[in-house]
Amino acid sequence: MAGRGHGASRPPRHRERSAPYWLYGSHAVAAALANPARRHRRLVATEDAVRRLMHALPEGLPVDPECATAEAISRLLPPGSVHQGVALLADPLSPPPLAEVLATSPGPVLVLDQVTDPRNVGAVLRSAAAFGAAAVIVQDRHAPSESGAMARAAAGALDRLPLLRAVNLARTLAALKEAGLWVVGLEATAERTLASARLADRRLALVLGSEDEGMRRLTREGCDLLLRLPQTQAVESLNVSVAAAVALYTVQAARLEALAA
Repeated sequence: MAGRGHGASRPPRHRERSAPYWLYGSHAVAAALANPARRHRRLVATEDAVRRLMHALPEGLPVDPECATAEAISRLLPPGSVHQGVALLADPLSPPPLAEVLATSPGPVLVLDQVTDPRNVGAVLRSAAAFGAAAVIVQDRHAPSESGAMARAAAGALDRLPLLRAVNLARTLAALKEAGLWVVGLEATAERTLASARLADRRLALVLGSEDEGMRRLTREGCDLLLRLPQTQAVESLNVSVAAAVALYTVQAARLEALAA
């Protein structure tokens, strides 16, 4: 089981994924600076932003900041980047093996099937961190690489929660099952709701597909159960990050209710 989990979560090393990139925004940069697993290369910030960082990191900054104007920082970043006066050039993170994550973090796991928008992945990471998830798993090929946009949407969660990449999602679901997790696919057409399934005593892997197409057939077939969120017909579907937050809250609420009973 451990070997299968390890192989499913560690992709081949692609050159583009190893290239440094700019993180920006106060929360994303502060979390990256506080993460000893990050390799920090260059920190550029306004004087006000440096003061905010020093307040957030009282033990000191791991890299000397370069003071610059907000306009100069904007020129380092993609157009329209909301940087709040700070940007950090850093290497992407190296994800831990799946088996290690499952052994050290007791929370549920989120699996994203063909979610390609980096802001959606970042927002899912933020919700996952807020509700105590162990990790978020994405596909190796059909998912965005680490980026400033993803880190900005994650608001620091990218450096606090493992983002794993599965070369083969079906094998990863099998490895999760072998590790004792129940794999639950969220699908709007399912008969039962997540809350009604009464899974508070089980550790779950929640699988979400893209907003447009949902889960692929092989992913759906790899699930133990297909359940839905109790939404009305006022909207056709929820954004994947919203669906992830609602599902995680439902799981956590059910567990707390079971503990209190």
